[in-house]
Amino acid sequence: MRLVFSLLIALMFASAPAGAQGLLGSYSAWIGQQDLYNSRGQRLTETWQIIRQDRANFHRFNRRDPGDGNDPWFANANARASLEQAMMNVYLTPNQRAMILQGGSWVQLDLYGWSSQQITAINLMVWR
Repeated sequence: MRLVFSLLIALMFASAPAGAQGLLGSYSAWIGQQDLYNSRGQRLTETWQIIRQDRANFHRFNRRDPGDGNDPWFANANARASLEQAMMNVYLTPNQRAMILQGGSWVQLDLYGWSSQQITAINLMVWR
């Protein structure tokens, strides 16, 4: 019985994003066609690049899609780099990946970590 209880506790902690780290917050955004290209006009090929470009378009270039949500974290390039690094570890289904790469989809990111500069886990939802 004690072994079963210990395993249940271990599974609960293993399934929680970022362990004991806290939820920093959430934001939603529309991934539009302009988010699929970097500032030099090159087509982006990875989901983490597109998510980062969406935030650069929102904060740096003021190229916002209707429905893009504001966030208090990604106004500077270092914070967007942290977002990109954390996004590299997010599991996406092939369908979610395709929706982001094609654009024309909504994303919601729940951000976990120790501070806004140390995002260590992301829960990502994607839909059309």
